[in-house]
Amino acid sequence: MNLTTVVVLASIAVYSWKLIGYLVPQNVLKHPGVSRTAGLLTVALLAALLAVQGFTSGKNVEFDERVPALVVAGLLLSFRTPFIVVVLTAAAVTAALRYLN
Repeated sequence: MNLTTVVVLASIAVYSWKLIGYLVPQNVLKHPGVSRTAGLLTVALLAALLAVQGFTSGKNVEFDERVPALVVAGLLLSFRTPFIVVVLTAAAVTAALRYLN
């Protein structure tokens, strides 16, 4: 199976889940357990993405220039800084640390 086939099949799978989501009745979506689980699942997936993209390189865990950038981004977000400023500042921190190494 080549890469194009995998991408097409994955796209079809993701799109089918989106369509199935529209078929779920409203009373199921309004249930407190479902909405709480959906909120927690979103946070868990974002945390996992952050861990994989921020602390790994290949199969190894690495603490490089991305870690201080994530800390700076977290601090800026805690002060409710606009998101674009957070992204640009974190990128600048990463670039500066990579330049110094």
